[in-house]
Amino acid sequence: MKTKDSIGYFNPVSLTVLLILLAISFGTWYFWLENGWVLFASLIISLIIARSIQIADQWEKAVVLRMGKYRGLSGPGIFFIIPVIDQISSYIDQRVRVTDFRAEQTLTKDTVPVNVDAVVYWTVWDVEKAALEVQEYEKAISYIAQTDLRDIIGKHELADLLQDREKIAEDLQKTLDANTNPWGITCQTVGIRDIIIPQALADAMSKQAQAERERKARVILGTAETEIAEKFAKASEQYLENPIALHLRGMNMLYEGLKEKGSMVIVPSSALDSMNLGVIGGLVSLAKTNVQQQEPVIKKP
Repeated sequence: MKTKDSIGYFNPVSLTVLLILLAISFGTWYFWLENGWVLFASLIISLIIARSIQIADQWEKAVVLRMGKYRGLSGPGIFFIIPVIDQISSYIDQRVRVTDFRAEQTLTKDTVPVNVDAVVYWTVWDVEKAALEVQEYEKAISYIAQTDLRDIIGKHELADLLQDREKIAEDLQKTLDANTNPWGITCQTVGIRDIIIPQALADAMSKQAQAERERKARVILGTAETEIAEKFAKASEQYLENPIALHLRGMNMLYEGLKEKGSMVIVPSSALDSMNLGVIGGLVSLAKTNVQQQEPVIKKP
């Protein structure tokens, strides 16, 4: 709410009219009348005419009082009042406006102190109520928003505040709208900008989240080991019914292990007896030795 009705206030139109009337008055007095009383009267009339011309911007409504009693709304655009009798108490902006507010060191339902920053977008939909029902509606909205925010924080736990910001903002918007509607004001949107928790609690929550991730990783690893064991069990059933496939698998394992130079494979003695891996390993080693002996030796000069 802004007030333009102050002593000495003139809008561009009224100021222009005043200058023209003053010029006419002085010109008339100087060239024809030369009477001081006529000049004084013309100055008073010029001032009254200029003060009667008022202008409200496109997004404003002017609240006009006549002898202290509400007369009506005027504007936007140019309108006229009766000086001295009429008074413009205020020009009320009907655009959507934003007010930021915060709740500091407010305890949640689980007794955690938090700082919450929020904003509310509101507009005046009934200028008459906003002018007559509440004195300073901008301050009233700020205070009531802060109070309602503290009440909502006290009804929710910290986890709900962090996870359900949109729902909490929607509840706060409905509460604010219910409180401001009697003033001719509607709260359209409420946004939670930031929720600040104590640093010690933030560190503890970070450690908890890390421990939870490690637990999930171990569960996934255990599940993988279980699936691998099931696959091995099925494979053992196949090898039990087909010894030749088992021998081929053993030969492939030794080949994979011995094909790299300088590699060493440790095999249980039971596997050597059951799968004849000793004979197979000897043949593979003999083959590698023969290959190495057949390779030409290049001497550097």
